[in-house]
Amino acid sequence: MSDLMVDFIISLDGYAAAEGWPGFWGMEGPEYLGWIGSESEQEHVTLMGATTYRLMSGFAAEAPEETGLAELTAMPKVVFSSTLAAPLTWANSELVSGEAVEAVRELKQRETRPLRTVGSLSLSRSLLEAGIVDRFRVVVFPVITGKTGQERIFDGYPDIKLDLISSRTFDGRLQLLEYAPTILDGAPGA
Repeated sequence: MSDLMVDFIISLDGYAAAEGWPGFWGMEGPEYLGWIGSESEQEHVTLMGATTYRLMSGFAAEAPEETGLAELTAMPKVVFSSTLAAPLTWANSELVSGEAVEAVRELKQRETRPLRTVGSLSLSRSLLEAGIVDRFRVVVFPVITGKTGQERIFDGYPDIKLDLISSRTFDGRLQLLEYAPTILDGAPGA
């Protein structure tokens, strides 16, 4: 049986990106980039939705040797979409057009490698709501993008209790927080 981790990078105010800001809000440093490279080398299966697939496969086509992209191209990827058509052009990508939650439940049962999401806000939300996520990890960038922020990550999420498993600081400013999530039944403190 495999573990499933939802993995995000966020601004302090919970956005996935911001208009006019560079990637990583311009704050990626050598320690963080080295960690991304080492994480990419760990064998796992990457899960993503159609929007993330289009974005990441485009990045991989434009800069195939960039840190993390070459490793992502080489690893197995499962893409959940009702809008994409097989065969997918990005190497090692499998298309699943059916119900994502059930497909991931089955994948967790038969896969020996860990499963991780990349981006894919809707997919990650549905997996968390279904209670099948084992770990929830965020890297918090010390910026507030209230005016230019795009893609608020936590809107529409259920109430979730997070138990801290580990934390780390990169380059003296980026915070990695890894949690075990528990879906609450709606009552505060439940």
